[in-house]
Amino acid sequence: MKVMISYPPLEGKGTPTLGQNRQFQWFHNPSFIYPMVPASAATLLQSKGYDTIYNDSIAEGLSWEQYEKLLIFEKPDLIAMETKTPVVKLHWAIIAKIKKILPQVKIAIMGDHVTAMPEETMLNSEVDFVITGGDYDFAALSIAEVMSGKGEYETGIWYRENGDIKNTGKFELNNDLNSLPLIDRDLTKWKLYGEKFFKYNPHTYTMIGRDCPWAKCKFCSWTTLFPKFRTGSPERLLGEVDMLVKKYGIKEIFDDTGTFPGGEWLKKFCAGMIDRDYKMSLMGNFRFDYIKPELAKVMKKAGFRLMKFGLESANQKTLDMLDKGTTLEIIENGCKIAKDAGLGVHLTVMVGYPWETRDDATRTLDLARKLLDKGLADMLQATVVMAYPGTPLYTDAVKNDWLRYKPGEWEKFDMTDPVFKTPDMTPEEVVAKCNEIYKAFMTPKFMLRQVAQIRTLEDFTFLFKAGKAAIGHILDFSKIRK
Repeated sequence: MKVMISYPPLEGKGTPTLGQNRQFQWFHNPSFIYPMVPASAATLLQSKGYDTIYNDSIAEGLSWEQYEKLLIFEKPDLIAMETKTPVVKLHWAIIAKIKKILPQVKIAIMGDHVTAMPEETMLNSEVDFVITGGDYDFAALSIAEVMSGKGEYETGIWYRENGDIKNTGKFELNNDLNSLPLIDRDLTKWKLYGEKFFKYNPHTYTMIGRDCPWAKCKFCSWTTLFPKFRTGSPERLLGEVDMLVKKYGIKEIFDDTGTFPGGEWLKKFCAGMIDRDYKMSLMGNFRFDYIKPELAKVMKKAGFRLMKFGLESANQKTLDMLDKGTTLEIIENGCKIAKDAGLGVHLTVMVGYPWETRDDATRTLDLARKLLDKGLADMLQATVVMAYPGTPLYTDAVKNDWLRYKPGEWEKFDMTDPVFKTPDMTPEEVVAKCNEIYKAFMTPKFMLRQVAQIRTLEDFTFLFKAGKAAIGHILDFSKIRK
């Protein structure tokens, strides 16, 4: 039996950012996040003896004609693809096109949108399976096993039987992550992937947890997929690092767990990295509240270079309404702890909340500038806040009539312009504020500090990439839907 994990070509307003199923945007200057769970699905299927093809037409830049030739040549029995709210209708159309090319093929679709609304996709497309929940790997294997006449479906799978739509109930996420084989980097074309914050080559991603121990932030689409936190062991991640260094000579790793494991887990991992003394760079997503001074020093010694934090807003009301579980004092203190330990700080913020005024948004811009000017932040990422089905923010938006577009107009949720009504800002003003935050990079004081820190060719190349990325993001928000 032949299985294809696939990202078919998508035509739109640029290059779609679909990997890892977080915020979707059409990019002018794209970089590609390694889709770790689909890559794990391909690896698991291959390890169980299935003839497995991994295809990322988006990252590879394949046209539809090239993709069609690939389908005809490979003739897979099962295709599994990841979708997202703004492109789910495009995927419905693609499923129909694939069925015309390969009438016998079975198709599974996965992601936060279809997890929240599985029946919608079953009714509006010719898809055979909808995988709900984020364990795409275990679920895809179970589908392949049933198709091969053995095993049973995982929980959380919708399927067709004799013309009827059936499902196996609510997904449970009881799978043991330590039981998974390490991702086959060659099978899953690891060299395609890397974001602008990578500094050293060769680099790659890991993902030891699914997805965040907090798992409450109302805007986060991954709370739909992973409502409870699980992680592999520190020894498993250390073993993966060993493999990546020895087999591929990796010099930098970003772990894309929603929040990197903390506490004793983190201490054990750091101790293992210190013992190995690989002289490599580590990065990951973190919460401000569990970074303590002594732990930050240990992380620096273990090889951590950059910590990515979700600031989101400079307004305590917004942080509370999002259920972030943090305060402005904790945010600034967390930045200071990281910087005092010699760790880089990458902040993410959002604008366009339906309750925030122009003055509120300006406060976020002012805080971003303050942190950059004081040397408490090194990188900044700004986006327009979205409300994806399945999130508490979307539920609140429908209840309170916050949305500018009707449920079902999913193509409008692509960050081309804001989906929320705001108290006193037009959509154009919201996007302009997002651009202003990106332009906070461009103050003379900040730029001089970055230039003064150049010591190596990697430093110069990294600074050039960061500037190019900032300009690209400004272009991404330059055109508002009329």
